[in-house]
Amino acid sequence: MIKNETNTGTIGILGTGLMGLPMAQRLLTAGLPIVAYNRTIAKLEPLRSTDATIAQTVPDLLQSCSVVITMMTDATAIQETLLSDAARSHLADRTVIQMGTIAPSESRQLQQAITAAGGDYLEAPVLGSIPQVQQGSLQVMVGASPEQFEQWRSLLQAFGTPQLIGPVGAAAALKLALNQLIGSLTTAFALSLGFVQQQGGNVDTFMQILRDSALYAPTFDKKLQRMVDHDYTNPNFPTKHLLKDMNLFLQEATIAGLRVDSLDGVRKILEIACDAGLSESDYSALFEAVIGKDEA
Repeated sequence: MIKNETNTGTIGILGTGLMGLPMAQRLLTAGLPIVAYNRTIAKLEPLRSTDATIAQTVPDLLQSCSVVITMMTDATAIQETLLSDAARSHLADRTVIQMGTIAPSESRQLQQAITAAGGDYLEAPVLGSIPQVQQGSLQVMVGASPEQFEQWRSLLQAFGTPQLIGPVGAAAALKLALNQLIGSLTTAFALSLGFVQQQGGNVDTFMQILRDSALYAPTFDKKLQRMVDHDYTNPNFPTKHLLKDMNLFLQEATIAGLRVDSLDGVRKILEIACDAGLSESDYSALFEAVIGKDEA
């Protein structure tokens, strides 16, 4: 049972998709009042039978709460909702906690715009997926001032373990760095697995040796059965979202002067998977692009 140690009043939830919905449900379990908005009305349906209030518009949501958690697809979606002409004037004296995966430069731009509108802004992207939300075991990376971190720590603890990384932009950068590893590790594993299979090797033997080596990462076993069974249904993290994050990382790393040649290949694999109709599937579906042939 989550302890309700917050004193935040009603909490706004902007975005009730794959992660936003279980996060809203987690807060409700804690006995915290929430008001929710989603641009796709159907994604609000699971909340209609709960104690959540459904906002018809973003201004309605902002008028109903003093703190807003955003879990939206990308920075553009946040800008189109929170920073629209209709909503901007309602940001005064509101705190926005951005918890999705966006670029550090985008996060700093949001901070500037929201602060200029009289609001407050911090970032708190998370590592983990739906099961970790439900368990309250997400790793919550916070980009904020120490004062902001202390003010909102108890609220963020509803989702897992919050850690102050640095100022706004620092947590967004760390989150992108971690998601880059998701893409690169999964693609590398898929390539080795596909090679072993096509060479007539024994997958169990391959995995046994891999698990006993310094090369092993637990994510390999998490995705192994999906790849072997070619079953990518019920995703916690769709292929299209990983592709979005790879593009963000490439953009930011290139600006930083890093060599990103290897990641161009990962992006290509993800693009092939999305073009093959696997954009909404679990990102382990990139295995299909690895073992198939690029017809382009």
